[in-house]
Amino acid sequence: MRQIVLFISTLMLCAAALAQQPYPNRQLRMVIPWPPGQATDLVARVVAQKLSEVLGQPVVPENRPGAGGMTGTDFAAKALPDGYTLLMGSSGPISINPLLQKTPFDVDRDLVPVAKSARAPFMLVTAPSFPAANAREFVALVKANPGKYSFASSGTGATAHILAEAFNAGAGLTVTHVPYKGSVPALTDVAGGQVHYALETVAAAMPLVRAGRLRAYGLSTGTATPLAPGVEPLAEAANIPGYNLSAWIGVMVAAGTPKPVIDRLSAAMQTVMQSADVRERLNSVGLDVDYAGAEEFARDLRDQKARFTETIKRAGIKIE
Repeated sequence: MRQIVLFISTLMLCAAALAQQPYPNRQLRMVIPWPPGQATDLVARVVAQKLSEVLGQPVVPENRPGAGGMTGTDFAAKALPDGYTLLMGSSGPISINPLLQKTPFDVDRDLVPVAKSARAPFMLVTAPSFPAANAREFVALVKANPGKYSFASSGTGATAHILAEAFNAGAGLTVTHVPYKGSVPALTDVAGGQVHYALETVAAAMPLVRAGRLRAYGLSTGTATPLAPGVEPLAEAANIPGYNLSAWIGVMVAAGTPKPVIDRLSAAMQTVMQSADVRERLNSVGLDVDYAGAEEFARDLRDQKARFTETIKRAGIKIE
């Protein structure tokens, strides 16, 4: 009996000693709620590799795709809040899906922002034959002909759809939405003139712009990007002050994670995102490095939620 008591006491002492070790003291996992090869997956793998170096512990990527990113997001939201399960979150399941459908998690209640990593800027494009030389002429022409023009998106409720509707509202345009199943068919029909325009990711649109199959008029972001040299923000080019929207990718953890752990992760992410090779690798897949610490990231999410809620309500966007 005495030996059993001593054994249990020893285990308890060991557990207490481990708990007092500085965070992190063992392997972390980074949940990716998308399949391999998707943009969030690419960012997660680049970040996980560098974060392992900064934290001194392995950060292992783990794909958990399904339900438009909601399966993996829900898994991470319900993980033990100890900082050892990280979520590489993104706009769709975090900022948009909860506004359009019932989700198994509550973003505000179940998740906490740690650090924004990257942004995906979107670009207004038409076929080269479209009769407008610049963004202001584009807006003037479409605005003067309500109901005549159409825009494509990668699907109803997709980020591209939300951003385009926000642009349409800001510019005062009355147009028809034509949803597709993905960016490629949407941009193919814009290039062919079957649909008049689209706001799609620079990653998807820029190769067609370089090939002369699309014309670029402006960016959805408030600042220019080296990913699209010479293309101005639409806020300036089309005179829509305050138009500054993009898709985001960033690290989150389960609510209840201790603040010192969140602060440690946020600081480590700042170091990661300052790395030149991380910037180069993200740029190569059409993404801008866009670091924001925990508080700024949380503020950005609140602002985006308000903007998206307003846009969805005004445009009457519903997922059937």
